[in-house]
Parts: sequence; C-alpha cells; structure tokens
Amino acid sequence: MGAWAVGPFGNDDAADFCVELDGLSENDRPAEIRKWLEAAVQEEGYLDVVGGSTAVAAAALVAAQCPGGRRVGAGYGPEQPIPVLPDDLRMLAVQALDRVTADDSEVRGLWSDDEEASDEWRAKYGGKWQKEIRQLREVLAAASG
Repeated sequence: MGAWAVGPFGNDDAADFCVELDGLSENDRPAEIRKWLEAAVQEEGYLDVVGGSTAVAAAALVAAQCPGGRRVGAGYGPEQPIPVLPDDLRMLAVQALDRVTADDSEVRGLWSDDEEASDEWRAKYGGKWQKEIRQLREVLAAASG
C-alpha cells in the first residue's frame, strides 16, 4: 500500500477507487460503494490491503453524508459528486470498518503491527489511523439509529 496520509483517501488503493467512481455514471456510484463495503464484510479469510483500504474510503463517503460527518475535501476523494446514498449503507459501512480493524486484516496490520516500522512510527501514525477509523465508525453508528 502506497500511503501518503493517514486519512481514508491517503493511499493508492483509495485513489484508484475514486478514479473508478469518477468513471461511472452518477446513478452507478452507490452500487460501487456498496460492492466494496459488502466485499469487506463478506470476506471470511484474510482481508487484503486493497479490499481494506477501499472499504475505508467507501465508508468515508457514506459518513460524509451523515450528521457530523466530515466533507470529503478537494484534492481527496472522487471529483464527481456522490448522490444521496441509501441509509442502509451506514450500518454496512460500520460492519466494513469492524472487519478492516479485525486481526486478520492486512490494512490494520500495516498501520498497527508492521515489524519493519519503528515503534515511534507505529505509535504516531498507527494511532492516528486508528483514531480516524474510530471517528468514522462513531459518525456512522450514530446515524444508523
């Protein structure tokens, strides 16, 4: 995973996902977001970095439409607008984030357990990543009912 920032869109996989969304019609974007959230939730084995990073980006797009959610800023996320997403994606996004933070998730491992990273790096950036995920989850859970 090439990462340049801790946030949900600060990595190559999320950037690829955003380009993919921009290439779809506005009506097809919600289905693509759902596809990646469902793929993460339904993965029974090891969740690879592409699936995990993309699920986090998809969850951030859902959270952006929730009360208290952070808007996706210019330069990050898709360039084309995301239509109003179905409410059921909120709980699906919570489940996807739970899956991404599970022990058998490559993304979680890279941010939290990477043996090649120094303890200082893991404490600084791994903690920030975990905080980002917690904040997304809190917004989504609160909006889920």
